[in-house]
Amino acid sequence: MLTRLITSLVTLIGVVSLVFFLIHLIPGDPVEYILGDSARPADREALRSELGLDRPLPVQYADYLSGLIRFDLGNSLHSKQPVTALLLERLPATLKLSLVAFLLAVLIALPLGVLAATRSGTVWDSGAMTLSLLGVSIPNFWLGPMLILLFSLWLGLTPVSGMEQPGSVVLPAITLGVSLAAILARMVRSSLLEVLGEDYIRTARAKGVSEQRIVWRHALGNALLPVITLLGLQFGALLAGSVITEKVFSWPGIGLLLIDAIQQRDYPVVQGTVLLIAVSYLIVNRLTDLLYRVVDPRVRME
Repeated sequence: MLTRLITSLVTLIGVVSLVFFLIHLIPGDPVEYILGDSARPADREALRSELGLDRPLPVQYADYLSGLIRFDLGNSLHSKQPVTALLLERLPATLKLSLVAFLLAVLIALPLGVLAATRSGTVWDSGAMTLSLLGVSIPNFWLGPMLILLFSLWLGLTPVSGMEQPGSVVLPAITLGVSLAAILARMVRSSLLEVLGEDYIRTARAKGVSEQRIVWRHALGNALLPVITLLGLQFGALLAGSVITEKVFSWPGIGLLLIDAIQQRDYPVVQGTVLLIAVSYLIVNRLTDLLYRVVDPRVRME
């Protein structure tokens, strides 16, 4: 337990440090984004001093770490709002999108993977794996606009963007969940095929147990053990991967906030958003470990 805690803390410090220095080293001055190109040099220097950007970078870094210790992420350079308030305002939208995409991916991947495993070597297996390969290959930034073009502009079935209208989550969730469904389907197939070759499965068949009962009652539970680990990692990836999807669909979540903050060189918001994503990864991984222990009591938690 202590080792995991120390590892998580070191990881967070590494992420925070890397993001802090990278965002300050990339070209662009937040003062120019706020005042514009026509501002006088004296006004620029006054604002830079007010925001604390005229201080040496190591001093700014030390102040930022000091704020983190007090759970203070600072204020946005543009809106002047606390970064924590901005994150809490946008977080529900990202969680909603990620959860819907996650459930959609599981509902697609589980039967698809089982079908491919139980019909191994047949046209059903080839078709399922072809679909999963397509799902992995299609990037979000292409799939999203294509779904908008087809279902929103041509058929008029779903809203183009935003989250206020009914059904607005459908297209973003599909865009975000397709690649996850493809990855999970392939994992379910390979894991289930391995379990179906075990001795106790052959014994169950010899006793006359139906194939459907063997698959869904005896084999699938053991086959899902490695899938659970992948689910935990991929759910954390959904929170990070929603950045592109939220931009495509103008979904008012953490991802859209991050992109806008990067474009505006809003350092505190960028740092706070990335920190939130990193913490989410660590929390999800820990919950995955706990779930793994519930599913398989033989696993010991350290």
